[in-house]
Amino acid sequence: MSRAGVLLLAAIVGSAAAASALETAPEAPLHAAAEAGSGAVWAPASGMRPETRPQSEQRLAAAARPADLPLLAPGESLLPSGRPDSLAEQVLFKRRQLRKGSVCGDIGIQGDNVGHVSGTLPGCGAKDAVRVREIAGVRLSQASLMTCNTARALKTWIRREVETAFGRRNKVVSLRVAAHYTCRTRNNRPGARISEHGKARAIDISGFTLASGETVSVLRGWQNRKTRKKLKKIWRAACGPFGTVLGPESDRYHKDHFHLDVARHRGGTYCR
Repeated sequence: MSRAGVLLLAAIVGSAAAASALETAPEAPLHAAAEAGSGAVWAPASGMRPETRPQSEQRLAAAARPADLPLLAPGESLLPSGRPDSLAEQVLFKRRQLRKGSVCGDIGIQGDNVGHVSGTLPGCGAKDAVRVREIAGVRLSQASLMTCNTARALKTWIRREVETAFGRRNKVVSLRVAAHYTCRTRNNRPGARISEHGKARAIDISGFTLASGETVSVLRGWQNRKTRKKLKKIWRAACGPFGTVLGPESDRYHKDHFHLDVARHRGGTYCR
C-alpha cells in the first residue's frame, strides 16, 4: 500500500474513534457548560424520546362502544318530558275560577260583592261592602261582611304571620270568626259610640284551625305555655295592618278573641 493510502486509512480510523468516544462519553450538565464559558449548547443525547402517553378512560370506553349503537345528536339527547296540556288547562281553569270569585280586585280575596249596607242605628252601615269566604287560601269559619280595606289588612296579617305561625308543615287553614259586621255600640254599652263592627271595619278572631285538624283557641291557647308565645306573635303582627288590635290582656271584653279593626288613631296603631 502506498504512503498516501496508509495516511488516508489512519485518518478514517481516527475520525471513527473520535466519533465513538463522543457518543459514549457522559453528557456535561447545562450549568457546567455555561460555567466553562465554551458557548456550547446542551442538547439531549441521541436516542432519547418522550414516554408514550397512557390510554385515557374515555378512549377505552369509546373503543368498547358497540359499533351499531347510533350516535346521539343534540336533538335526540334525553330531555325532561314536557308538562301535559291537561295540567296547564287545569291551572288556567283554577285561576279563572279564582278570578271569577274574587272581590276587591284581588284574586287572593274570595267572596261576593254586597254593595251598600245600611244600619238600624245612626252611624252604622258601609259602602261597597263584601262578604268574604276565604283570604290568601285561609278559610273563614263563616262568611264575613267587611270593607275591602278590612279584607286587605286581613290578607296582609295572614301572609305576614298567621299562616305559618304554628309551623310550615302544619299551616293555619281556617280562622274561627267570633264576630264581623253588626250594628251596635262599643262593647254593647248603651250610649257608647258606634263600634267599628257597625261600620264593617272590624272582625273578631277566636281561634286558628291547623292542617292537622287541631284548633287553637285564643282563650285556652293564651294560657297554654306551648301556644301562648305563638299567639302573642300573631297578636303583635296584627299591629300595623290594623289600626286597633285588642287581645286577652286588654280588658275583660276580649279574653277569648282578638279584635281587629282598621280605624286610624292620631298616635298610631293602638295595640293592647
